[in-house]
Amino acid sequence: MKSYFTTGQFARLANVTERTIRYYDKQGLLKPSFIMENGYRKYSEDDFIRLQRIISLKQLGFSLNEIKMMDIDTNHTAMEESLQLQIDLLDKKIRHAQLLKDSLVQTKQLLRQGSFTWDKMVSVLQLNTEEEKIIEHYRDERHLSIRISLHERFSQNSQGWFNWLYQQIDFTEAHRILELGCGSGELWKQQPLNMRNKEIFLSDISQGMLESTRKELGEAFNYMQIDANSIPFKQEYFDAMIANHMLFYLNDVTAGLKEIHRVLKKGGHFYCSTYSKQHMQEINQLVKEFDEQITLSDRSLPQIFGLENGGEILKQYFSKVEKRLYKDALSVDDAQALFSYIMSCHGNQMDMLSERMEEFKSFIETKIEQNGAIYITKEAGVFVCEK
Repeated sequence: MKSYFTTGQFARLANVTERTIRYYDKQGLLKPSFIMENGYRKYSEDDFIRLQRIISLKQLGFSLNEIKMMDIDTNHTAMEESLQLQIDLLDKKIRHAQLLKDSLVQTKQLLRQGSFTWDKMVSVLQLNTEEEKIIEHYRDERHLSIRISLHERFSQNSQGWFNWLYQQIDFTEAHRILELGCGSGELWKQQPLNMRNKEIFLSDISQGMLESTRKELGEAFNYMQIDANSIPFKQEYFDAMIANHMLFYLNDVTAGLKEIHRVLKKGGHFYCSTYSKQHMQEINQLVKEFDEQITLSDRSLPQIFGLENGGEILKQYFSKVEKRLYKDALSVDDAQALFSYIMSCHGNQMDMLSERMEEFKSFIETKIEQNGAIYITKEAGVFVCEK
């Protein structure tokens, strides 16, 4: 039989103030299991688990708005995932704290010995600001995982994007391969690639992302932190290069393509994917219907490099350019999954919805109830280029 607690009992048990409990209730983070006729709020053991997760995430550096968008379940699997997340983040913080301590001790010794340099102080200052990057990496990794999950769960094409993209790549003569912006390494997971006589470099601008990918894929690959606008390899080094949905994120697409052309061998192939202006348009329409001021991206990525203009851009650098399209659509009948996807985007939705998250969730649920599911257009593809 479940035990229930009043607000005061619940607060004392969790070692927080009643004010904190009331604030989390007001913010929609922690609602009581039920409210009695006399207005007394009753909290359960499941609510205690939810509170523990909220407090832990807050202590790890997440804002309440970020925690709001997380699906805080209390089932066994969700609890295990939450505990593992906290363990992983704390491990990274411990390693960082030890590195910072060692650096401070060394700097102190150099100061006493009279051999102190300002370069050393700069490195200490940089280490002091590294901790926020640990949380920032988790945000990026989690958001990427959310977006991939929506496509995997609700795509109408059972082949899957990464399987399809992998099959577009000709590995027969490709011995040295570089993927730019590998993210979580999804392209290479569970793929039957014979690594004999092959050197595959997975790169990303985020060192934290690379560490997670290395942990997932192992040491069969080479991992490098690379800015695609400045690739640290000699001319004509690679047989094949891959950029999956990443060219439009570059600060300078022209500079990036010049670098890609420089390090790719003559006769080598460059595989770069993107999407059209119509891709996922129904999601934009959905948020605009709720609030016209919401934008899910701070810039139009397909205008920078999309299926419509990508071919003409690439023809300036490659002798052959072929566009291959991936046929698919989404049919989403899970409001929480769609809500999480929207909140993971790069726009202003976090700020615009911070006080209206529950209202927005209800809005999505109503749309799904009315239509059975929300149909979402997908228009993505890959350009296969030859130098």
